[in-house]
Amino acid sequence: MKFKPLADRILGKIEEQEQKTESGIIIPDTAKEKPQKAKVEAVGGDVEHVKVGDLVLFAKYSGTELKLNDQDYIILKEDDVLGIFE
Repeated sequence: MKFKPLADRILGKIEEQEQKTESGIIIPDTAKEKPQKAKVEAVGGDVEHVKVGDLVLFAKYSGTELKLNDQDYIILKEDDVLGIFE
């Protein structure tokens, strides 16, 4: 199934966090913080500063989570994007 965001919306594939620390301690799912990084998969027609393929940092409690084809995605407004990783 495909999803096309509208207006100033961005579809991002959520980047998974590490399962264990550098010292080898495994982090249980209940202790993980909500991820704040996503790879942009699609953008709406009004998006100006973000393009497909960008890795973005978004505000902690922003967006709407969505599951497509067993992958976790998030739908964000362009204003929710705090920056682009280079």
